[in-house]
Amino acid sequence: MSEPVALKRDARHALEAAAPRLIELSEALHADPEIAWQEHRSARRVAAALADHGFSVTEQYLGLETAFLATSGSGPIRIGICAEYDALPGLGHACGHNLIAAMSAGAGIALAAVADQLGLTVEVVGTPAEEGGGGKIELLDRGAFVGLDLAMMAHPAPADAVEARPFAVSHSHITYRGKAAHAAAFPEEGINAADAFTVAQVAIGLLRQQLPPSVRVHGIVTNGGQAPNAIPERAEGRWYVRAETMAELAPAEARVRACFQAGALATGTELTITAESKPYSDFRTDAAASACYRANAEALGRVFADSDLAARMNRASTDMANVSQVVPAIHPFIGIDSYPVVNHQREFADACVGPVAERAMRDGATALAWTAIDVATARRSGD
Repeated sequence: MSEPVALKRDARHALEAAAPRLIELSEALHADPEIAWQEHRSARRVAAALADHGFSVTEQYLGLETAFLATSGSGPIRIGICAEYDALPGLGHACGHNLIAAMSAGAGIALAAVADQLGLTVEVVGTPAEEGGGGKIELLDRGAFVGLDLAMMAHPAPADAVEARPFAVSHSHITYRGKAAHAAAFPEEGINAADAFTVAQVAIGLLRQQLPPSVRVHGIVTNGGQAPNAIPERAEGRWYVRAETMAELAPAEARVRACFQAGALATGTELTITAESKPYSDFRTDAAASACYRANAEALGRVFADSDLAARMNRASTDMANVSQVVPAIHPFIGIDSYPVVNHQREFADACVGPVAERAMRDGATALAWTAIDVATARRSGD
């Protein structure tokens, strides 16, 4: 087997050769954002870039229309790289998933160049619906990821951070059903579904005083009625509950559910709460691989954020956390020098294209590939 230094050099050369295509891919995704479970063009674009570099691609992986599996190599050490490409409703790629897709494809291409020397099977998994849909959880339930020696990805952020420490989170769709009536002539004949949301939100606001400081509750009303002179017969919303761990999430979610039930009880409406996905868990970082990533990123000139900034931005929930509960995993953040502009702002979407973003994509892909080389080298030497 070649020395790690030579393998890393060859991997980086492969990445740099592919960089123009990867930048083109990132820009195409950015210009054509698709939201969770609707990423048909995005999935095809990422899969095509990998196929053009010799990967064997399975589309509609495990029955999910916008998932894929791209593989290269046939060695016993299996490295999985997750590609995300869904956008945010109304905000486009304000979380930078266009860069994630290009980085993950780039890391896969870099590793494929040295797979035979290392005894690798490189698996790039196209994972839909990270923004609330739990695509990776669906893939896990269907048998994906099991047996990987390492699963990894890097996420754009205002600055670099070495690991994810996300909140566990549940995602719920809330529906109140009431009865329409003329709001002026016969208001007593109506049952106001919008009022149920008002009661529930007041209850949640009062509950916050009694919640642990690590719990977050937030949501939006997506339908509060259609006309001001008609009592709303239906109101809908989407609500998230976050907590430090899955163990802390369960009781917090139960208390928030009671607030929604209070809205139904007070107004006489019918309440339906539907989970939008299974909960996202807290993250279990593989310490050895994380240390390798940090060393490799620093070798590329990356500088990690101070603890205060890192402790804020690495709390964003992710379904990659569920993968980390099954196989060794890392989820570092790659900075695009945008602070105080942060994820889920329109300005962050703007920052996810251009020279700084391109450098982050190259560095992130290289650092991930080099980390996999370190992990595989240690595995083969029995460390």
